[in-house]
Amino acid sequence: MTEEPLEVAGLPKEIVKVSAGYHHSSAITVDGELYMWGKNTNGQLGLGKKAATILSTPSKVEFLTGVTVKIISLGFEHSIAVTDKGETLSWGGGGSGRLGHGHQSGILGLFKSDSEYTPRLVKELEGFKIKNAAAGMLHSVCISENGSVYVFGERAKKKLGYGEASNNSVPSMIDEIPYSEKAACGGYHTCVITGGGELYVWGTNENGCLGIGSTDVAHSPERVEGPFLRHSVSEVWFSMVSCGWKHTAAISGGNVYTWGWGGSHGTFSVEGHSSGGQLGQGSDVDYIEPTIVNFHRHMKALQISCGFNHTGAILEYS
Repeated sequence: MTEEPLEVAGLPKEIVKVSAGYHHSSAITVDGELYMWGKNTNGQLGLGKKAATILSTPSKVEFLTGVTVKIISLGFEHSIAVTDKGETLSWGGGGSGRLGHGHQSGILGLFKSDSEYTPRLVKELEGFKIKNAAAGMLHSVCISENGSVYVFGERAKKKLGYGEASNNSVPSMIDEIPYSEKAACGGYHTCVITGGGELYVWGTNENGCLGIGSTDVAHSPERVEGPFLRHSVSEVWFSMVSCGWKHTAAISGGNVYTWGWGGSHGTFSVEGHSSGGQLGQGSDVDYIEPTIVNFHRHMKALQISCGFNHTGAILEYS
C-alpha cells in the first residue's frame, strides 16, 4: 500500500490510455499493445491459464500480438477490448453472461467454467464495427459505429431491466435510445450519451444512481433531466459520464455533476465513520438528481472517472 503516486514500472513504451477494474489495471501503448497487471483469479488479465493469480508488474498480452487495441474497459472480474478494426474481444470471469459468448454446456448438461483466460472474439458482434465499450460489475455495453447500443450480462434478474430477455449471455440491441456515442456501466446501472449529448440511464437505481429524481428501478432507458428541466433541450448536453458502484458523475457544459450514493447511513463504515464523499458535495448524503460540484473557482472539467466509491476529475482552471 502506498499513500503517494508512484510511477508504474515495466511499461517500455509511451502509454496513451489506461483503465482500472476492481482489482486489475491496464494500459494501451502508442502502437496499440495491451499491458495488464493486478488480480488474475478468473483470467481477467488475458495471459492464459498458466499465468499467476496476481501480477504486480505490467505484462504484455501476447495473445493479442499483431492486433492493434484502441479501447480497453475493465469491470469487476472481466475485461473488454476493441481493436482498430472495430472488433470486440472479452475475457475473464464470464458469470452472468458478461463476456457475451453465450452459455456453454458440458458433460451431462452441466455448465463448463465460464472463465476465459485469453481474449476471445465476441462472435455475435461480428459485422458491427464497435466504437465504444464499457464493462460493469455483471454486465457489459458496446456501441457500434452506426450508434446502436448492445448489452449483455445480468438482466434476467431484473437488475438491469429487460427481465424477460431469453438469453442475456449474448449481445442484445436496445431500440429505445437515439444514435449513441458513449457508454458507462456501474454496479447494476448503465448510462449512455447520445450523439446529441442527451443522457439515457437504466438499472436498479439504488441510492438514486440513475439521477431521474427517484429511486425507482428503470426497466428501460430514461432520459436524465434533473436540474436541467427549465432549460431548452438544445442547452441540455453531456460530454462525458462515468459510473461507480452506486454513484454517477458526468460533465455538462464544462461543469461536473454527481448523483447517487453519497455514503449515507455509514454504508461500509469503519469504526462508525462513513465512507462517503464520492459525490464531492461536502456530505455523505444521497442525491437523486444531478447536482453541480462547486470547486469554488472558475474552471472547466475535461475528464471524469468514478471508482467503486470515489471519484476523480481533470480540471482546467482559468
